[in-house]
Amino acid sequence: MTTIGKISVLGIFDGTGKEPAREVLSKPGQLDPWECHSDLLDPQGNLEFALGGFLVLAGDRKILIDTGVGTISNDKYEGGLFLENLRGQGIAPEEITDVVFTHLHFDHVGWATQKGKVVFDNATYRVHSADWKYFVESPEANPGAIRKLQPLTDHLETFDEDRELVPGLSSRHVAGHTPGSTIFTVSSGSDRAIFLGDVVHSVVELTEEGWEAVFDVDPVGAKAVRSMISDELAASGELAAAAHFPQFQLGRIVTSDGLRKWKLN
Repeated sequence: MTTIGKISVLGIFDGTGKEPAREVLSKPGQLDPWECHSDLLDPQGNLEFALGGFLVLAGDRKILIDTGVGTISNDKYEGGLFLENLRGQGIAPEEITDVVFTHLHFDHVGWATQKGKVVFDNATYRVHSADWKYFVESPEANPGAIRKLQPLTDHLETFDEDRELVPGLSSRHVAGHTPGSTIFTVSSGSDRAIFLGDVVHSVVELTEEGWEAVFDVDPVGAKAVRSMISDELAASGELAAAAHFPQFQLGRIVTSDGLRKWKLN
């Protein structure tokens, strides 16, 4: 658990995923950018990543940032542990007051609903309106995403502007990975931590320029966002976490001899 002023944050593990690193994250013009990062890959060259979300305990609010991958089980993604691990923290689904989504890809909304029923039925769900339009209302929307997300309608608030959504948690729109991708800042007093969602999938995207991810809806926009956020975090030294970093650990960018490195909190 990480303490940010009077607010507590901890990762809620749902399962694990893996993708062939050289197919999903690349650097144009560089033959094998993973050659010097083989320690981040499994023996088969896969990038393994955590699936789940973050629980934010702020006063009387119990907030989830994303809800994992759900009950999916295949050769790449294995979920199913989110509610069990949430209860392990002494919190039942009906106690969650707020759910905020960094974006609406399947591995972030898995426990939003199950079999057409809202899982956290006392919560208000919030997402940027651009993502709701893209994943649910667009004529090109995936039918599976519509089935998963449409039951949230009566519990949903969309937002268009960067603002404080609940006390201690504010949003910032960073379109690129998806049209409504959002990062969240948790703040209490002078303490802050930034939750990046899928702005990056691996620490290498924060410490080195030029990485491209096949998951990005707008590759050019996403690349620009990554560069901007990396610069900001390097300058501020603020704590940050991304949705798929190992064990949901927070860290910060430190710069030495002109090179950026990721230092765990």
